[in-house]
Amino acid sequence: QVQLVESGGGSVRTGGSLTVSCGAIGRLISMNTVAWYRQLPGQQRDFIGQITLDGTPSYGDSMETRFTISRDNRKYTVFLQMSNLKPEDSGTYVCKADLVYWSETNQVLRHDQWGQGIQVSVTG
Repeated sequence: QVQLVESGGGSVRTGGSLTVSCGAIGRLISMNTVAWYRQLPGQQRDFIGQITLDGTPSYGDSMETRFTISRDNRKYTVFLQMSNLKPEDSGTYVCKADLVYWSETNQVLRHDQWGQGIQVSVTG
């Protein structure tokens, strides 16, 4: 009924920048707090940060200032901008959104929806 679609991943050279996005699709009413996580090879999933509906971002304690989260509410899309990327940033980046939406039977539903994850590879 609703889904999150991530895009913008791929390969980038060390020191480069990349922006990945997380867009919500469906009969949406609201895309509330959206969080970004990453899972590096052989490690557990780490919390990068999140952004509230009013656009206030916050970041995990272990996350560096190379990451910036922003959003476009008109497009139900949240962005994760990454700069000065390092090979150790390579991994799967995934978003999670608190979505409010209409069901097929026109009920108002709310739940946390996860994206499918997107790969980021930093080389060189």
